[in-house]
Amino acid sequence: MANDPLLSEKARSLIAEPQHAVFVSAVTIWEIYLKQSIGKLHITDSFSKALLNESFESLPLTARQASVVGELPWHHRDPFDRMLIAQAKIERLTLLTADAQLKPYGDFIELA
Repeated sequence: MANDPLLSEKARSLIAEPQHAVFVSAVTIWEIYLKQSIGKLHITDSFSKALLNESFESLPLTARQASVVGELPWHHRDPFDRMLIAQAKIERLTLLTADAQLKPYGDFIELA
């Protein structure tokens, strides 16, 4: 949404393709607001409204998804990333990431 230069061209292309449904996890929103509250991230006051105006699908966090976190191998220790991995695994989604440490979790992790 902010045209961040850290977002790779591959990621931009995949997100922009109309045939791809793009899900935004409640976990991602939680992490964004947590980082804002401790000063690690700045988001505009209109962030929530702008997010709603995008064609993203909301991915709520469920108890079933949360329970899978305990079954994951410890390739990565970040609790937010582990929850995103569990969500993608349970919901049979592709997790798009720049973090190569997540790739060992499976073919549903796509590096971009």
